[in-house]
Amino acid sequence: MMKKLWKISFLYFILAIVCGVFYREFTKYMAFEGRTALAFAHGHLLALGCFLFLLLMLFYRSLKLNESRKFKVFLVLYNIGLPLTVVMMFVRGAVQVLEIQPGAGANGAISGVAGIAHILVTAGFVTLFLALKERIELEER
Repeated sequence: MMKKLWKISFLYFILAIVCGVFYREFTKYMAFEGRTALAFAHGHLLALGCFLFLLLMLFYRSLKLNESRKFKVFLVLYNIGLPLTVVMMFVRGAVQVLEIQPGAGANGAISGVAGIAHILVTAGFVTLFLALKERIELEER
């Protein structure tokens, strides 16, 4: 499982770098000046993806997270929610850079899916905190 956490962290690192390069090159190619949702994908993937899983590697063995069902639920929820959040940042950012005026339905759909993605990330964090609490309490006995 340690190797899996490392792979997840490294994957998020690679995706963060790709997102950063894409944002820079796409906005430059399109001669777009200003802020766009694309600017935040890089930071989200680094902080919430790469760095979080590097940090979890530090706690993994000492807290025996592999024994927690809640930790496994966290992995599923979080690794669906974070990529979906970033995809929706890309969609919103591309709409902004291309200066597309989506209809109310399309705009609502983008916001709705982004909202669901954020709910999944939040649910993932809640289960992570519950897993950590559970493991810490077992360690203190």
